[in-house]
Amino acid sequence: MIRLNLPLTDEVRISLNAGDQLLLTGYLYTGRDAAHKLMVESIQAKQPLPMPIQGESIYYTGPTPAKPGFVIGSCGPTSSYRMDVYSIPLMEKGLKVMIGKGPRSDEFIQSLIKNQAVYLVTTGGIGALLSKRVKKMEIIAFPHLQSEAIYRLFVEDFPVIVAYDSKGNVLFSK
Repeated sequence: MIRLNLPLTDEVRISLNAGDQLLLTGYLYTGRDAAHKLMVESIQAKQPLPMPIQGESIYYTGPTPAKPGFVIGSCGPTSSYRMDVYSIPLMEKGLKVMIGKGPRSDEFIQSLIKNQAVYLVTTGGIGALLSKRVKKMEIIAFPHLQSEAIYRLFVEDFPVIVAYDSKGNVLFSK
């Protein structure tokens, strides 16, 4: 396991290889389909995004409400392919790390290589366990989307695996 702090520097991100197992500590944003659609609409309308995206990380999750005494409810990854069409313009604006589950499209991979970004996966079905790695949570944008709003999370030793590295190597084909 490689322990890394977020945001990842260019040097660290580019050094990652498909199959590397990581424990991430630091801030990341959440976002699913609806939030991604609204962010891309902002880009198309030449409006500012609701948060800084240059060099940042987005985790594809829609956390459930927190039980009393907890920071967050279950926060497992969602299937990432649904974000492919939205991820490409976000990478062009500087997004460098995406976290979810499952394979991505060829167009996504080509954009990932071009933008020297990485795609990380975490295990589906363990959202309750992953929630224990979230130490802080604040809503950033689109509160009307409820669990699919954009949140900023502080995570500690959040477990992920490099699925697609910035060179185009793919864990799923190994």
